[in-house]
Amino acid sequence: MSTETEFHAGGRAGEPVVSVRGLRMTYGTREVLTGVDFEVHAGEVVCLLGPNGAGKTTTIEILEGFRLRSGGEVRVLGEDPASAGDAWRARIGVVLQSWRDHARWTPRRLLKQLGGYFVAYSTPGRTRPYEVDRLLETVGLVEHADRKIGTLSGGQRRRLDVAVGIIGRPELLFLDEPTAGFDPQARRDFHDLVHRLSDLEGTGILLTTHDLAEAERLADRMLVLADGHIVADGSAEALSRQVAGTAEVRWSRGGERFVHATEEATPFVRRLFEQHGEEIEDLEVRRASLEDTYIAMVAASESGARHAPTLAEVSR
Repeated sequence: MSTETEFHAGGRAGEPVVSVRGLRMTYGTREVLTGVDFEVHAGEVVCLLGPNGAGKTTTIEILEGFRLRSGGEVRVLGEDPASAGDAWRARIGVVLQSWRDHARWTPRRLLKQLGGYFVAYSTPGRTRPYEVDRLLETVGLVEHADRKIGTLSGGQRRRLDVAVGIIGRPELLFLDEPTAGFDPQARRDFHDLVHRLSDLEGTGILLTTHDLAEAERLADRMLVLADGHIVADGSAEALSRQVAGTAEVRWSRGGERFVHATEEATPFVRRLFEQHGEEIEDLEVRRASLEDTYIAMVAASESGARHAPTLAEVSR
């Protein structure tokens, strides 16, 4: 059975590849995570968003098995990361912010070396590792495969980071600011790669990024972490609807710029033209963007607000 067939047979309706219930983390007397709950399924791309210091890195390190939690239940690929062994670790991939070792090695040599560690964990359903030449082509490093890593540009080294993270054909992939340093074409190629991994290989992907536009392009779901817990969970469109009750209408007339917040944009615009007609220029009706949504939700959480945030609260 092919990998693609396996994915569609199990699909996202099966057991989650990540299950987190009541996750808590305390540093001394400071509670960083106060009860985090979420799931990630096979073939799903989920983005974890949150302000600096919200606990994103702590959460990811717990899931990767690099940090022990203070409390709660965590299952990753069916096991507790705190006690899982090498066979479990071979099934996950991690793309760190930068690979800085082995400057005198070449990408080809490094990937062959790392790939050798995964051979013992190959299965009929998922052969490991990736074939090195194919992987180099996938990440766009064929022309630089035999150059020393220390001579690569920042964008080329970032492509190598991605290759290192997926050489073992992971079932679950963690991405930390994955396209930092990428030029526009490299970023587009990476987005295509992420969709191939999730759609064709059934790889579950959990990424963290401060680039909200990238998160919106890549993710099936957004998780917003603030004040120690998940304050929002849904698609970008679903989250935006929570603050989209108010729209901003922007226009100019006689050289002056105007902005008006309204819950009924269409009737307002109709009245505007009835009153001023062709004097109206540069008309724009703006609903909440993902950035608006994110800022509103974080602000509402930090202020302890219980009502749904609105666009008016975050318009600038």
